[in-house]
Amino acid sequence: MLFIKIEGRTTIDSALKILKNKFSKTKVLNELRERKTFVKKSERRREEIIKARRRESLKYRGESD
Repeated sequence: MLFIKIEGRTTIDSALKILKNKFSKTKVLNELRERKTFVKKSERRREEIIKARRRESLKYRGESD
C-alpha cells in the first residue's frame, strides 16, 4: 500500500502528483495488465529472445559507422 504524508502547505494537487509518481514507479498497473491474459511460459520466453535480438541489432547498428 502506498502512503503519502501531507505536511504543512502541501496541496491536494501536489499530493496526487506524488501518488501518481509512486504508483508508476511500483509498476502495479503493468503487472495488472500482464495478468489480464494468460501467456504460456514458452511464448513469454520467445518474446524475451526477440526483444533481446532487437536490442543487440540496434546496439551494433550504431557501432558500424
